[in-house]
Amino acid sequence: MPSRRQSRPDGAGEAAGKSLFAGYETLPKFYDEMFEAPGVPRPHCRELCDALDGMRPAEIAAMQEYAERSFLHQGITFAVHGEDDAQERIIPIDFLPRLLDAADWDLIERGLRQRLDALNRFLGDVYGQAHILSDGVVPTALVRGCPQYRIEMQGLRVPHGVYVAVCGTDIVRTNDGFAVLEDNLRVPSGVSYMLANRRALKRSLRNLFRRHRVRRIDHYGVLLRRTLEELAPSGVTDPCIVLLTPGVYNSAFYEHMFLAQEMGVELVQGSDLVVHNGFVYMRTTEGLRRVDVIYRRVDDDFIDPLAFRPDSLLGTPGLFHAYRLGNVTIANAPGTGVADDKSVYAYVPEMIRYYLAEEPLLANVETHLCRDPDGLTYTLDNLDKLVVKMVGESGGYGMLVGPHATPEERAAYAVELRKNPANYVSQPVLDLSVAPSHTDDGAAPRHVDLRPFILRGRETRLVPGAFCRVALVEGSLVVNSSQGGGGKDLWVLSD
Repeated sequence: MPSRRQSRPDGAGEAAGKSLFAGYETLPKFYDEMFEAPGVPRPHCRELCDALDGMRPAEIAAMQEYAERSFLHQGITFAVHGEDDAQERIIPIDFLPRLLDAADWDLIERGLRQRLDALNRFLGDVYGQAHILSDGVVPTALVRGCPQYRIEMQGLRVPHGVYVAVCGTDIVRTNDGFAVLEDNLRVPSGVSYMLANRRALKRSLRNLFRRHRVRRIDHYGVLLRRTLEELAPSGVTDPCIVLLTPGVYNSAFYEHMFLAQEMGVELVQGSDLVVHNGFVYMRTTEGLRRVDVIYRRVDDDFIDPLAFRPDSLLGTPGLFHAYRLGNVTIANAPGTGVADDKSVYAYVPEMIRYYLAEEPLLANVETHLCRDPDGLTYTLDNLDKLVVKMVGESGGYGMLVGPHATPEERAAYAVELRKNPANYVSQPVLDLSVAPSHTDDGAAPRHVDLRPFILRGRETRLVPGAFCRVALVEGSLVVNSSQGGGGKDLWVLSD
């Protein structure tokens, strides 16, 4: 199943004998992940650059084709919201990896550990004594008025204070350094693509992979299971863990199957579970089996029709009651979405200072809250220069990229913005870093970001890798797969 970017195996799309980077253009406005100047690779990229540049076009095209074929054979798919045919697609893969040296990864890892610590403390606080609200650090109305705030979680104790067991944080780099674009705390997705990209690239670039001493990520499933085991209810020593999926029509169903297999746990739907006497059981061919930990990939609203949406067919009646009793753990906890709301995001640096008495290691992106009159005025006055986002959306939906929109599109968006300003934030258009990506005419710069995955049980764990997303369309800043982006492997190098 060729992609729209695939080169022919004979290299017919490239000039005969032309090296991969012969026509590569470095763009001073954007940090280039591989080149520090035209034709000058960064020290940690030099060996890979030289090796690839020495290959024939047919070899390069064959490696790209091999990576795409690997994804096709594995059935690595995603669905795009709003398409009439709702067709599953093979996620595009770019075989050219993005490299990070040990120092860059060390900064990212320390910054993510710090950030997740503060976010878990924030959730424990706002569902407890709410000191951060009474002290005026974060506005009470912003939190209590957030659609993701769950009053049902008030006063509920969670194992080890862990509300967020799995976090996928989006990180970008500009010429000013790394910054966090957003935290995904509810049901973060994409880790299967991180692992699948690695498997595909490890085969196609086997020798180069070994020579670079790339740090391993294949133990993610083991770490995820260990994290969930540590969050089991008190007194449970050999917990039964299940992964709760909305079902085959969910856009991330491939990932749900993949992760259940990686962990060696059952993949279940809400109808496979039943609550009896305050405990959760799984229906099996041998009868009912008690369930202790649920790694849920179902949104809050749908996990229990008795507690949340009564019309939900995806959840299990009584599940939240069993959770409140402490008889089952749900990861991530319901109500975590209040901490990844795009308005609350603006206060994460203050959370770090408040709870940890530390300065943030990773910067936030400048954010204007349209709920504030000054923020709304600034946004409307600069709509042609800003990115405007809906606070509860993800995946690039509900977003306006001002400089790339028509005057008519900006005017229509402004009408909706004025109707409900609290539902929007704006940010400057970032000069996202670029990395070489494969095209029919050789390598070309394309914008990239990173989504590392952080696990929190009794301790915090990260594998040294990430789902590296890439905007495959020239000049595009939108890297989401749902909006036409693809994926790369990230190589974190040893010292």
